[in-house]
Amino acid sequence: MIEPPPEPHRIAVLALPGVLLLDLGIPVQTFGPDPHYRVTVCTDRSAGPVLADGVGLATPAGLEALRDADTVVVPGYEDPGAPLPGTVLAALRSAHARGARLVSICTGAFTLAAAGLLDGRPATTHWRDAAALQRRYPRVDVRPNLLFVDDGDILTSAGVTAGVDLCLHIVRRDHGAAAANARARALVAPPQRPGGQAQFVERLRPDARGDELAAVRAWMLDNLAQRQSVDELARRAHMSRRTFIRRFQQETDSSPMAWLTAARLDWARELLETSPTPVEQVARLSGLGSPAAFRAAFHRHLGTSPAEYRATFRA
Repeated sequence: MIEPPPEPHRIAVLALPGVLLLDLGIPVQTFGPDPHYRVTVCTDRSAGPVLADGVGLATPAGLEALRDADTVVVPGYEDPGAPLPGTVLAALRSAHARGARLVSICTGAFTLAAAGLLDGRPATTHWRDAAALQRRYPRVDVRPNLLFVDDGDILTSAGVTAGVDLCLHIVRRDHGAAAANARARALVAPPQRPGGQAQFVERLRPDARGDELAAVRAWMLDNLAQRQSVDELARRAHMSRRTFIRRFQQETDSSPMAWLTAARLDWARELLETSPTPVEQVARLSGLGSPAAFRAAFHRHLGTSPAEYRATFRA
């Protein structure tokens, strides 16, 4: 006797007011054409019509779709600080309690956090919003540099392309590499980027809130290729070592050497993006040491190699 094919995995994509169209399209385009899945876009009908970039969306289902879903995906939306209806948060808690897998893309993590579902768990979001997520929900273990976090039954991702990475990761986890690679080819996307790879932020070096040590920081930036020590920097600031470290931390939320490493990596990234300078010379010009030390530091902070970074971002 031939057994009937298994029922498709039911995915509910929750469109909140101000949903980002690109984020909404990611799960629809990744899972929708795949026969292993059945995708339904839903919303909280009591909140009225959903607008996305000024365009009204006709969603075929309400929150009842979450009651039967095997996976619930929450795409990013424009104002993650906006209050969310209690009906939405209750529906997400209920779906999770009965065993549904929860997934967020970009600022969709704020919704899961507001429902209390990320308390004590690792999660990520777009790097621009990571600090706000941590500040608003301090019980969440925010991982601001990761492309996505797979914590078993709850998965979160950074923005747009990281959402594609996460959805392909889910296909791979559910049905293997061949199925994920087929979807990647259809999307013209890389078949696999590990979640541990860093988000490529505009600048690693943190901004300064004060200017007492501005002249010292400017000297540090002008002399990245030179060997620098905390003692030397403290002398330039006419401070004791201890006072200098404390004031530097107050102005930058970073230690002097961590700030210097971030600045050197920023300069190295600029050289890799905009010049044909060999990697060995980039290591020397940025002050990051030998080529081996440079590659190790680059991979530790950015999750990739200098050569791979250049191949991705060189104009």
